[in-house]
Amino acid sequence: MTHNDNPLLDFSGLPRFADIRPEHVAPALETLLKEGEAALAAAEDAAHPADWLALQRTLDVPVERLSLAWGAVSHLNAVMDTPALRAAYNAALPQVTAFFTRLGASAALFAKYKAVDATTLNAAQQQSLRHTLRDFVLGGAELEGAARERFAAIQERGAELSQKFSENVLDATDRFAYYASAEEMDGVPPDVQQAAHAAAQADGKPGFKLTLHLPCYLPVMRFARSAALRERLYRAYSTRASEQAEGEGGCPGTGALDNTPVMRELLALRHEEAQLLGFANFGELSLAPKMASSPEQVLSFLRTLAARARPYAERDVREVREFAAEHLGMSELQPWDWAWASEKLREARYAFSEQTVKQYFQAPRVLDGLFRLAGQLFEVQIREEEEEGAASRWHPQVRFFRIERDGQLLGQFWLDAQARTGKRGGAWMDDVRARWLRPDSGALQTPVAHLVCNFAAGVDGKPPLLTHDEVMTLFHEFGHGLHHMLTQIDEPDVAGISGVEWDAVELPSQFMENFCWCWPVVQGMSAHVDTGEPLPRELFDKMLAAKNFQAGMQTVRQIEFALFDMLLHTTPQQDVQALLDAVRREVAVVPTAPFARGAHTFSHIFAGGYAAGYYSYKWAEVLAADAYAAFEESVAPDGTPSLQTARKYRQEILEVGGSRPALDSFVAFRGREPSMDALLRHQGMAD
Repeated sequence: MTHNDNPLLDFSGLPRFADIRPEHVAPALETLLKEGEAALAAAEDAAHPADWLALQRTLDVPVERLSLAWGAVSHLNAVMDTPALRAAYNAALPQVTAFFTRLGASAALFAKYKAVDATTLNAAQQQSLRHTLRDFVLGGAELEGAARERFAAIQERGAELSQKFSENVLDATDRFAYYASAEEMDGVPPDVQQAAHAAAQADGKPGFKLTLHLPCYLPVMRFARSAALRERLYRAYSTRASEQAEGEGGCPGTGALDNTPVMRELLALRHEEAQLLGFANFGELSLAPKMASSPEQVLSFLRTLAARARPYAERDVREVREFAAEHLGMSELQPWDWAWASEKLREARYAFSEQTVKQYFQAPRVLDGLFRLAGQLFEVQIREEEEEGAASRWHPQVRFFRIERDGQLLGQFWLDAQARTGKRGGAWMDDVRARWLRPDSGALQTPVAHLVCNFAAGVDGKPPLLTHDEVMTLFHEFGHGLHHMLTQIDEPDVAGISGVEWDAVELPSQFMENFCWCWPVVQGMSAHVDTGEPLPRELFDKMLAAKNFQAGMQTVRQIEFALFDMLLHTTPQQDVQALLDAVRREVAVVPTAPFARGAHTFSHIFAGGYAAGYYSYKWAEVLAADAYAAFEESVAPDGTPSLQTARKYRQEILEVGGSRPALDSFVAFRGREPSMDALLRHQGMAD
């Protein structure tokens, strides 16, 4: 197979996703790994100059080619999983991991970068050099002999285990199906019923096909009147990929998808890795490149926030229990009853249903409203590139867009919004390539991204409808995309999201969520699916009144996850379930079923890069709320945000990317260090 025949070896433009086949993976990576090894050897050679641009031309250009090809394979593995692609991915994973481990641990290359004259570099290059030197240390470049070999083995095995964890979660989610009767579906929203009925018919089965994918699972848990049905789905969902999962004959069984041994081995390897590098535990290692200075600071932050939120969380719980006893005839709530009872309370208190709201948020119109807002705030134009030749799509549902300012291309992105079998759950933004003033051609390379969500498809010829939470998810991921694509930094390792501390990278995404509560924005992107009428102001006011409904419960739930994650990675040899139970006793306010195994599907920390870093969501939420408060302070009389404030935010936060510490960027925008007060006020937890 020649370079021209293999789409993974075509770097003339954007990735050719539609053309990539499993059989392309092995030969492409064999070629690119050889090129990478040759480039690494050339850069390590004593005769090679310790010059920044020379090192980029020799090493970074071929390494970027490898990263682009492997990134395309990894992306397809996440959104279009097939047995053949999974096998090809897993076969290549050890080789790719081994190369990047060797690259990051090269003592000769480390010495070369230490010899670079920083005074010849611009500010972004100097920051990139600082990160490079730090990452060499964290990558094992100072290790020798057996320790060096063991470190490399840990990286390879850790990558395999993370992939196995992710596969087990996906397979455990995909394999469940329950065909419910019409009676069981009483209370479930009509659009969900229609989709479930169509799915059952496609399988040649009667009734309604229910799955554990969130567009199906969540509405059932919130609206189905049948407690037995809710219990069935709750049990299946909360025991996925664990020893409690339903096996043969409906009994729990330790099957091939049980993540217990995967977690145990991963945690042991992480602790060993940290100790090899001179850290007491993996928590300390994880925080080395982050804003937070120590695990103790993170634990103090989480427990302080928990203490301030707990009275509100306990009030939330008390209100649900009292309402259920008085109005629903339920003296005791089971774990599968909480979402349903909470929804009933919310409807009674605020006199509207999420399903009523959902009829006003047609996905295409919401997307138009999001793009219009981005255009107003950041002075850009976003348009779809529909021509087949503009970009290769991996699925007919996928769309491709470009962002411009005054006719100049800033960035491009794919949007893959709908849930489907073989697609990893959740929502995320991933970078395809970074902005880079290329050292090989001298041309400016513009950034490209993927935006991935898992929304339900439209039914009966109608457009997909989004819950308000899903609208916020879309705004959230687009915030990440803006951070990546609006950068003005030409050094790829600190452009856009690259080089931004992990606990600050959620700031731009969570910041964008706030506009989902801004009336001019909501009014402009809403239209009833049947009548075309915008969301009534009366209904929006009810939504606003309900905005912080159970905010206390939700806050302590996130703190539970974050506290568990940090303690898990700072106290080794823990029994995972025992620790999770202990954390719940400390902070949780809603009881969990004894059979529930939430850790077994906690992909963020076992397969998603958030190990000893899940606290970042709450940490960055403080930053985002405080940043949005600047917009509240400068809002125009008609409710539209100040262009001057938006420009300052764009220039001091989005455009600088990781070219300086995140705290410096925040202070440059806000004029002071961040405060927790805005977050608590926004969530109704301030006196």
